Amino acid sequence: MGRYLCPVSTDVLASLNPPQREAVLHGDGPLLVLAGAGSGKTRVITHRIAHLVREQGVPVREILAITFTNKAAGEMRERIADLIGPEASGLWASTFHSACARLLRIEHEAAGYDRAFSIYDDADQQRLMRDILKDEGIDPKRLTPRGVLGHISAAKNELLHPGDLADRAADEAEQGLARLYGRYQDRLIANQAMDFDDLLMVAVEMLRRDSVVRERWQRRFRHVLVDEYQDTNHAQYWLVRILAEPERNVTVVGDDDQGIYSWRGADIRNILEFKADYPDAMVIPLEQNYRSTSTILEAANAVVRNNRGRHPKRLFTDREGGEPVAVEVCTDEHDEARLVVREIGRATAEGRSLDDIAVFYRTHAQSRVIEDQLVRSGITYQVLGGPRFYERAEVKDLMAYLRVVANPADREAFTRAAGSPKRGLGPAALAKVAEAAEAHGTTMDAEARDPDRVPGLNAAQREGLASLGRLFAALREMDDSGSPPERVMERAIEDSGLREALLADGPAEAGLGRLDNLQELVGVAAEYSARADEPSLTGFLEQVALVSAVDDAEDDAGTVTLMTVHNAKGLEYDVVMVTGLEEGLFPHVRSIDDPDGLEEERRLCYVALTRARERLILSHADSRSLRGNRMYAIPSRFIEEIPEDALGRPARRASAAMGLGTTIVAPAFDIGDAVVHESFGEGVITGVQQKGRLIQVRFDDKERVLMADMAPMRKVAG
Repeated sequence: MGRYLCPVSTDVLASLNPPQREAVLHGDGPLLVLAGAGSGKTRVITHRIAHLVREQGVPVREILAITFTNKAAGEMRERIADLIGPEASGLWASTFHSACARLLRIEHEAAGYDRAFSIYDDADQQRLMRDILKDEGIDPKRLTPRGVLGHISAAKNELLHPGDLADRAADEAEQGLARLYGRYQDRLIANQAMDFDDLLMVAVEMLRRDSVVRERWQRRFRHVLVDEYQDTNHAQYWLVRILAEPERNVTVVGDDDQGIYSWRGADIRNILEFKADYPDAMVIPLEQNYRSTSTILEAANAVVRNNRGRHPKRLFTDREGGEPVAVEVCTDEHDEARLVVREIGRATAEGRSLDDIAVFYRTHAQSRVIEDQLVRSGITYQVLGGPRFYERAEVKDLMAYLRVVANPADREAFTRAAGSPKRGLGPAALAKVAEAAEAHGTTMDAEARDPDRVPGLNAAQREGLASLGRLFAALREMDDSGSPPERVMERAIEDSGLREALLADGPAEAGLGRLDNLQELVGVAAEYSARADEPSLTGFLEQVALVSAVDDAEDDAGTVTLMTVHNAKGLEYDVVMVTGLEEGLFPHVRSIDDPDGLEEERRLCYVALTRARERLILSHADSRSLRGNRMYAIPSRFIEEIPEDALGRPARRASAAMGLGTTIVAPAFDIGDAVVHESFGEGVITGVQQKGRLIQVRFDDKERVLMADMAPMRKVAG
């Protein structure tokens, strides 16, 4: 121990609160640090490492510190270097994937790979899978490379091989996925390559299989520390567990109340069952929050304590009082967007920078109305974690179809539409179409109506071009006959293959989210048609062009940040607005009838609330247009769970706002009931949610979710 410059100074320890100090000074053995939002978890990890090195004499090379992002790993290394000096350069502090890549380079022979194995990124993986689908004769529009790779990634995160998937396959489609997984893995191995999921899977299996290698690295890493443990998946769980044996000096830091990534493979059970894995583990909760006021924490605590799957903890702060949490009721999403603008104006009038203001929503599609209002108000904004609404790829794809219908001479739009979704018309083929149009003095759209005039195309390309020409002709006929823009758009989404491609491309959560964006654009067109004296496709395109032409110049006042709640984790702002707190939206409709999904939605709400430092505004609307449908809305149960004393005024409760009190009884609808709606006509009840408050009805045109006691609808006697 004497070779170290000095122990951790008493001043450094003095800066820690008692639970933080207890975690830092913990000796050997397993340790679970339950770090509530804003409780200083990074300080605990870095100071514990400094304590191990300076006080306990643990060489830095015998410590493995793992986190989830390269940025977090870099910040961790910098903080540790500030505490222990140049010795920090010998510390393994990295992401799971970086640590495994480094381990596999060293132990490549035991892993069965060359030392210089390649690591395939997303583009490499998609190219490889595209070739495999082609060899298998599978239409990439029916089964996209990204979609197949999503299934393979999920399997690898669970440490499942192609044979495992085949054994579990319930039908021919799942057998087909197992076969594609096998082909993909064979090609990777033949190329001496791994994808990102292989880095974890191959490392875990090598350590399980080879006792010599396993014992070498167990001796090497006498202490393993993991940040954000609630976000670990099955493969990461086993990597940590194997390396931490036999000394079991494992420290995990995380917050089960912030586990919001199950759709990425994260398993909340890893942190909830840590004590079961290590019965002698010390459990230290960090409950003092250094970010938010007491009223904000009171609201957050009240919401999350309704979850059953959690470690009990209650955040507190020295920042007593503060502004009450505001719950604002809006007429619809446009009224809500105006509320956002008013609150931004109030905050800036108080001297706050736009940089200190954030607006959260559950789904990307919700941002469109807010963005439009911010543009009209001249407020500079950015969308974190994704492009602005009109810059999203799927939105631009659909707009390209409309632009060609309105202006057949638009070559850029034609080229984009031809490639979205894929229909065999690559750059070379489209260049031939453009050359033919130039030679004939016409448009690419005209060539598509007579593809035999385009030299150099094969039969498949000619048919792909012809089908595109037929689609544009049908859409143009609708437009010429006076169909409103939204009807033209709906036909384009269906007949172009965009809907099918989005649903097949990647995880269901992502595909449905992108489809929601297209339905939101349909809603924009419907709003335009309702307002315009003489609605037309050209007029709609002009409106969108003017709204989306946002000035990106720097603004001395700063920039308001818009984002989904998933992207908000780890961030904090003086003023936070959480919009769309309605049943079916937040919590999301796909989670309402799933107990585990509902608990994750509640954790997501907890994350949203605890991002606010000083002012928290929650909003919900009486009605909202979602996926092109206007629906009555019920305030989110999460608003119901906030105590009155955390609010500045009595919240407008669902029972009071929507007539759900004891004096009014909602109609009793059951699945299978025949109904008649004043606007939508005859339908059949296909689902009942929220103890009968929400009903799902199939009408002739589509299925709609309605509020039972507000919908102008009656049952038809059987």
